[in-house]
Amino acid sequence: MSDLALISPDWPAPAHVKAFQTTRQGGVSTGVYASLNLGDHVKANRQLLSAYMPSEPVWLNQVHGTRVIDAALSSCLESADASFTSRKQVVCVTMTADCLPVLLCDQAGTAVAAVHAGWRSLCDGGIESTVAAMPVQAEQLMAWLGPAIGPDAFEVGAEVRAQFIAKDAQAASAFKPRGDKWLGDLYAIARQRLNALGVTQIYGGGRCTYSEPETFFSFRRDGDTGRMGSFIWLE
Repeated sequence: MSDLALISPDWPAPAHVKAFQTTRQGGVSTGVYASLNLGDHVKANRQLLSAYMPSEPVWLNQVHGTRVIDAALSSCLESADASFTSRKQVVCVTMTADCLPVLLCDQAGTAVAAVHAGWRSLCDGGIESTVAAMPVQAEQLMAWLGPAIGPDAFEVGAEVRAQFIAKDAQAASAFKPRGDKWLGDLYAIARQRLNALGVTQIYGGGRCTYSEPETFFSFRRDGDTGRMGSFIWLE
């Protein structure tokens, strides 16, 4: 997978669970979208990925909500922010450019999922909705947290912090003050939410899209920018 500078999740998933995360490197887009922009208008870049997957991914129309679909029973571009499947060769995908991508699979490798955990979806229960929809017990799941805006760059107002704490008091520990704003740790909040569900095998979570401009797109940093994809399926 080196041609496109793809990232392989560092987790002990079963061998037949396949997953990867794109970076911004290796595509054909130019300008602020250079170069592997996977936005829905860039068919050439999406076609570059076809050699790495068994089928066309079930792309979502992501709306920063908590709806979860069964990718095997759905058409492309349904409005949802997560998908799961237990059917082989069906590819789940989430698109990000600062939001947190979360990949899930069970220890036996019978089900997988991809979650778009932007701060709104994360706050409102997108991870919880996905885990509840999967046909396995939460305790059997492991999670990989892909590249997202990091805790030294995700600056928010007091109202965003308050929304998280209203949902879960322990979220207070994931924020630190900076002037009249707060720096939030999406990775820490995701771990809190997963642990509360009984998911204790959690990997990844060490990259910052905002502070690695050569590697990642970042909406917060650049405004007009491309999108990266996180893909998972059962072989």
